[in-house]
Amino acid sequence: MSSESTAVTALAAVARSIIYLGLDVHKDSITTAVLPKGAATPTRVERLPNDLPRLKRFLDRLARDGDLRACYEASGAGYVLQRAMREWGYACEVIAPSLIPKRPGVKRKHDKRDATELARLYRAGELTPVRIPSEAEERVRDVVRCRETFQREILKSRHYILKFLARRGLVFREGTNWCAPHLRWLKHLTTEQSPLSPADRLVFREYHALLEYKLQRRDDLDREVARLAELPTLAPAVQRLQCFRGIALQAAMVLVTEIVDWRRFERPTQLAAYLGLVSREDSSGDREWRGSITKAGNSHCRHVLIQAAWSYHHRPAVSMDLKRRQAGQPPSVIAHAWKAQQRLHQRYNHLSYRKQRQIAVVAVARELVGFLWAVMQDCASPAIGESAA
Repeated sequence: MSSESTAVTALAAVARSIIYLGLDVHKDSITTAVLPKGAATPTRVERLPNDLPRLKRFLDRLARDGDLRACYEASGAGYVLQRAMREWGYACEVIAPSLIPKRPGVKRKHDKRDATELARLYRAGELTPVRIPSEAEERVRDVVRCRETFQREILKSRHYILKFLARRGLVFREGTNWCAPHLRWLKHLTTEQSPLSPADRLVFREYHALLEYKLQRRDDLDREVARLAELPTLAPAVQRLQCFRGIALQAAMVLVTEIVDWRRFERPTQLAAYLGLVSREDSSGDREWRGSITKAGNSHCRHVLIQAAWSYHHRPAVSMDLKRRQAGQPPSVIAHAWKAQQRLHQRYNHLSYRKQRQIAVVAVARELVGFLWAVMQDCASPAIGESAA
């Protein structure tokens, strides 16, 4: 055999050496579709128990025939499987589920079909992988998310209390709810001098104690989040984001821990799409239609940005708290934050005359993303060290 034919054979062998794996991961099982590079259909589709040692043996056998490239959808299974495969020396990516192409005519869905489609689309380059956070980044993010959870639970407990008292004809009339006089009134209702009957007093005490517990745990988490915000890997980004009106420590920590590396988005519109703040569109020919925002992105960031956008309906001003947060920051960032106040306040006023206030606020949040993206481009975002845990 000539050297030329030998080289051609070697190149063909290399071309056939890539094996694509589509993994449909569940709590108790992993359905695997094996699709070699040149195959029209998967050569094997198997259902395995979700057991890492057994999966490793399965992959080791497949790896004898070529290089493995696996993928699975981001889900509640997290990144355990991806990190394990990386340690074993196999390439694995986690795919954004909302960006997987769907065929409208296909009305059947089951694990084997899902695994097969993942392998086929992954081989075709049609899938979008998500950024895999380090374990330390994930731990810090979970602390911030836990604090958000307690904030939602506090709102639920407040609703329990107000609705229970309303059913008993007790409504606070001497001010707004949850101000200091209202809290003293609620405390009085737990005492023996309460106008509630003994049975109702028992129920109310439990509701009140539950709210007090949640408030205490949230305050403890606030202190922990504040400690994490001072880490050298997080402090520069957190402090820079707090230069903007409406973004205090908690909101800044949500944005920093969820987005992490702002420079992976080439344009602010990409970041807005990642956060689900861009409009739906269904246009064709001369017909153009845009609807509400997609909400197909990170809901944690979207929530804090919309809450921050409400502050821009006020006139541009620098409060004492904002001045304190801006102390020591680059003048260019402070000037950019002031420019954002003027622009977004004008934008809100312009839109609120023609549309509902909620729609105007969402539009302001979308433009706020652009201002934040601009100031974060030169702010380094190194990986969070293990000391963050």
